[in-house]
Amino acid sequence: MTPAAVKRIARECGFELAGIARAEPAGDFEKYQQWLQRGFAGEMRYLTDHRAEARRDPRQLLESAKTIVCVGKLYNTSAAHSGSPISRYAWGQDYHDVLRRGLEEMVAQLTAIEPFEWKICADTAPLLERSYARLAGLGWIGRNTCLINEPMGSWFFLGEILTSLDLEPDSPPADRCGVCTRCIDACPTQAIVPGEGGWTTRESGWTIDSTRCIAYLTIELRGPVPETLTESIGSHVFGCDICQEVCPWNARAPITAEAAFAERELPPLEDLADLTAEQFRELTRGTPLGRPKHAGFMRNVRIALENKKSGNPPKDPRSAG
Repeated sequence: MTPAAVKRIARECGFELAGIARAEPAGDFEKYQQWLQRGFAGEMRYLTDHRAEARRDPRQLLESAKTIVCVGKLYNTSAAHSGSPISRYAWGQDYHDVLRRGLEEMVAQLTAIEPFEWKICADTAPLLERSYARLAGLGWIGRNTCLINEPMGSWFFLGEILTSLDLEPDSPPADRCGVCTRCIDACPTQAIVPGEGGWTTRESGWTIDSTRCIAYLTIELRGPVPETLTESIGSHVFGCDICQEVCPWNARAPITAEAAFAERELPPLEDLADLTAEQFRELTRGTPLGRPKHAGFMRNVRIALENKKSGNPPKDPRSAG
């Protein structure tokens, strides 16, 4: 088995990016711990419980692992819908299912060439995905903590196959953010903060305080949103793409060919305000939109409507270009 063969099969299975990293501690675990200690994980207990320690070494997921095949799947659709109240990654089908299907097809093709032990990770395993994607050469980690690929931008889902194969690893690319601070300046809630604890930002020196991030507030947070942040949420009801939409590296980002990520039209805010629990389940079935559950989603809709009715919603930083 050669790295070139692995990458070719990854492309054939629908992944635009592919690279190889060593299945060993990534060197970012201490930064991850510092991030947790600063309380930046908020209520995301899956990041702070026993699974936190599991992220120290990928061989805790697969004892025989020697290399990690890291892949990226493009989900960018149309910039014409920039500013949507729904984050771009949730416009289509649930990406977990789409990624897993592609990774399973990769495993089937690879093991037909050479048998090996493996474990698939598709955004649910305790693995520092962005760290290994960087080491595998897929991109650098920007100030907004997104993995950025120089020619294709940051609209990617990441997936991994831990393998017992002994393959030559790739090298991480240089950080190309330079002196740009557009993502920091555009964030309505000032969630991109400086200092230690940025386990995903080895070069940039910036990290995300999730407790201020609109994506966290509208998806992961249970209970009320802090009053000091409700106005800054604006019209968002599920996630936020502002820091990616203003990133210069996304100015020419390609459009995905994956039909599962095709855009869906959603009812206007006023109609969403009356969704019953059953209607919510029907609307979100097979998509990521069910994550905040009915109560959380309706909370978000109420906040968005209140901001709209106020007559003085916060200026959308994306309109400034």
